[in-house]
Amino acid sequence: MTAEPRAARPVPPGRRPTFVAAFVGLAAAAVGLIYGYDTGAMAGALLFVKTDFGLSTLDQEMVTAAVTVGSILGALAARRLCDQLGRRRTMVAVACGYAVFAAASGFAPTYPVLLVARFLLGVAVGVSIVAAPIFVGESAPVRIRGRLLVTYQLATTLGIASAYFTDLALSGAGAWRWMLGVSGIPAVLVTLLVARLPETPHWQVMRGNIEAAAAALRRTRSAEEAATELAEIRAALAAHDRGTFRDLFRRPFRRAGVFVVGLGFFVQITGIAAIVAYSPMIFKAVGFTSDRSAILVTSLVQLAAIIGEITALFLVERAGRRPTLITGISLMAAANVVLALVFGLGVGPGVPAAIAVLGVIVFRIGYSAGFGSLVWVYASEALPAPLRSTGASTLLAVDLLANFVITMTFLSALTALGGATTFGIFFVLCAAALAFVVRFAPETKGRPLEEIHRYWTNGARWDRPRTTVRG
Repeated sequence: MTAEPRAARPVPPGRRPTFVAAFVGLAAAAVGLIYGYDTGAMAGALLFVKTDFGLSTLDQEMVTAAVTVGSILGALAARRLCDQLGRRRTMVAVACGYAVFAAASGFAPTYPVLLVARFLLGVAVGVSIVAAPIFVGESAPVRIRGRLLVTYQLATTLGIASAYFTDLALSGAGAWRWMLGVSGIPAVLVTLLVARLPETPHWQVMRGNIEAAAAALRRTRSAEEAATELAEIRAALAAHDRGTFRDLFRRPFRRAGVFVVGLGFFVQITGIAAIVAYSPMIFKAVGFTSDRSAILVTSLVQLAAIIGEITALFLVERAGRRPTLITGISLMAAANVVLALVFGLGVGPGVPAAIAVLGVIVFRIGYSAGFGSLVWVYASEALPAPLRSTGASTLLAVDLLANFVITMTFLSALTALGGATTFGIFFVLCAAALAFVVRFAPETKGRPLEEIHRYWTNGARWDRPRTTVRG
C-alpha cells in the first residue's frame, strides 16, 4: 500500500476551495471511467467470444454475470476495507485490480480462465462502487457534493460509451481480446493519480486523527466552514459508534436500512442490467441483421445516456434529488411500455426496429438522469455517519444481486416468454420502484451530512428548514 500523504496544506490565497474539491471529484470519476468501460466492454465482445469458445446461452449469461458475482463479494468486503484501510488506499487497490484483471481478461486462453478473470475484475468493481462515492461524498463541500457525485456517474456512462465505440472499431477484426484488455492501460495511470489524493476528514476522525481531518477540511472549505463541519463530524461519530449490518435495521436507523435495501434492489431489477449487457442482442432481435450494425446502434444509444447524466448534473442541485429521481423512473416505465408494444405487435426491419431504438433511448435517458445518477448520491450522503460505509456496501450489494438476477435470466426470458411479456414485467417493476421512492426517499439537497444523520434519528423528520446553497 502507498504511504499516507503529508499533512494537507490550507488552500492558497486566491484559490477557491471548490477547485480543490472538484479535483478530488474528478480524480474519483477517473475510477468511474474505468469501471464503466469494463462494464460495457463485454456487450460487444460477447458476440465474438461465443463463437471463439463455442458458448451456449447459459455460458454467455455466466461470463456476463461473472463480473456481477465478483462485484457482490467486492461490495460486501468494501465496508471493512474502507473503514480499516481508509477510503483513499482502498481506491488505490481498486485501480491496481482494474489494471491486472482487465489485462488477464484479454489474455485468457480458455473460457474457464476468462470466467475467473472476469470474476476477479468484478471484485475490484464491487469495492470501487462503494469506495469512490463515499470518498467524494465525504470530501466535497455540501454546495457541490451532488454535482461531483453525478460527475462520477457521468464518467461511468462515458466509460460504457467508450467501450461500445471501442467494440465497434474492433468488431471488423473480431478483436475481442483488445476490447476486454485495453482498459488495463489507463487503469495504471488512474492508480498513480488516486495515490496522490488526501484521505477524507470523516475517516481521519474515525481513526482519531483530528488534526489531519481539520487540514483536509481546510483544503476544500473556508476556515469557518471547516471548523463547523469538524465539530459536527466529531459529534455525530461520538453519538453513535456502531456500524454493523444489523444496526441498519435497528432503531433509530431502521427506516434508513429499508430505504437502502429497497433502492439498491430497484436500481437494477427495473431493467438497466439487460440494456447494458445485452443491447446488441436486443437490437438483433428487433430487426438489425449484422453484428456491426447492432453494436453501432448500441454505441449511439449510449450517447443518449450521457444526455441523461448532463441533465441530472444541472437538476440535482436545482430541482433536487427526489424530483430528478421520480422523473427518471417515469421515463423508464414509459420506455418499457413502448418496448413491450413493439415486441407484441411484431418486430422487424424498418419502423418497428426504429421504435424499439427510440424506446431504448428513452429508457437510457430516464435511467441515467434518475437511478443512474442518484444511487451514487444517496449511497454516499443519505446514510448516518457511523453506517455510511456499511449502508453503502449493503445498498450496492443488493443492487448487484438484482443485477445478477437480470443478467442470468434476461436472454432466457426473452426466448421463453417473448419480448412483450419480458418488458411488461419491467414496466410493473418500474411502477413499484416509483411508489417506493415517493414513500421513502428523503430530499437531501442542501443538507450537510450530519444534518442528514439527524433526519434518521428524528424518525425521518428534518429538525430545521433546508439551507439554501449556491453551486
